[in-house]
Amino acid sequence: MINEKRLLDSFLRYVQIDSPTTFEKELAQELKKELEELGFSTRIDDAGEKSGSNTGNLIGCLKGGSEGGSIIFSAHMDTVSPGRGVKPQIRDGAVYSDGTTILGGDDKAGIAAIMEAIRVVVENDLPHSGIEVVFTIFEEGGLKGSANLDYSLLSSRKAFVLDSGGNPGRIITRGPAQNKITAVFKGKEAHAGVAPENGISAIQMAADAIASMKLLRIDEETTANIGSIEGGGATNIVPGHVTIQAEARSLNEEKLIEQTRHMTYSMEAAAKKYGGSVDIIVERAYGAFRISDESSVVRAVEKAFHNLEITTELVGSGGGSDTNNFNSNGIEAVNIAIGERNAHALEEHIFIEDIKTSAKLVFELIKLHS
Repeated sequence: MINEKRLLDSFLRYVQIDSPTTFEKELAQELKKELEELGFSTRIDDAGEKSGSNTGNLIGCLKGGSEGGSIIFSAHMDTVSPGRGVKPQIRDGAVYSDGTTILGGDDKAGIAAIMEAIRVVVENDLPHSGIEVVFTIFEEGGLKGSANLDYSLLSSRKAFVLDSGGNPGRIITRGPAQNKITAVFKGKEAHAGVAPENGISAIQMAADAIASMKLLRIDEETTANIGSIEGGGATNIVPGHVTIQAEARSLNEEKLIEQTRHMTYSMEAAAKKYGGSVDIIVERAYGAFRISDESSVVRAVEKAFHNLEITTELVGSGGGSDTNNFNSNGIEAVNIAIGERNAHALEEHIFIEDIKTSAKLVFELIKLHS
């Protein structure tokens, strides 16, 4: 029943609406209009004011006529950069950009799949138990949209997030928690040619700290990374300030605590070694989630894929998604692979057949909950 031409046309239209992180308003307004035309009541919450985006999360609700309770479908509206002026091209059964921008299939393919399945349900007046839609802002770079989502506007306790790479059939049931670490090293400026011995190099402290850290892949559950280092200036001045932005992630809370402690200790030890100081801020970006293989949301997705004759695979992920915040706020959620390929790269693409499969999956999930 999925209308492949309409689905593809919608996807191509969505990717051509610029929506880099913090500039999602134009897409939000378009989706709001489309949802209302389908009979949804809609709200835009105040997450934009809290996160710095020019709009909030878009929440839509379509009341159902059958028992069973409503379900949530979610995807994010924002894209990474360069994401302005996307010019989609179709080659070999897949949609690409023209190579000067990302495509934005992450996550507009998820949006297109959700919208097409809903259109089929509405235009055929099919029974359902209620559909809630959450299109979030600011997913890229911190999950700030879902972190500030007004969860009081949602009645369902089950969510299906369409936002993962890999072949359809992959169900992400485990995701890591992340700590963000900001460290400001403070040394002492001095003339690097005349009296360097009077200075304390903040860059030297930071370099020593980083060199002593365990980074990148720590174990099968834990990763850590230094994302940026900024400071200093002229070569003839011993640098007095350097800022490091770092992160640690793990599926295991104790391991995350230990890795974070290790990184902060390395920074403090380096500062002490050189006679400087360091101010460290550790912030929890989002919590981990782990959904039982026997949970109703997992079983529902498995059943829906089975109906489509697609083999399923339950996996964990090293990346964060809005799924983390749904679970942290009492909504049992899984992330579902929709065929995103080379996300965040100029070579990003997605096969049309995978978008169609994702729309069919949403349709099957609605039927299963009717």
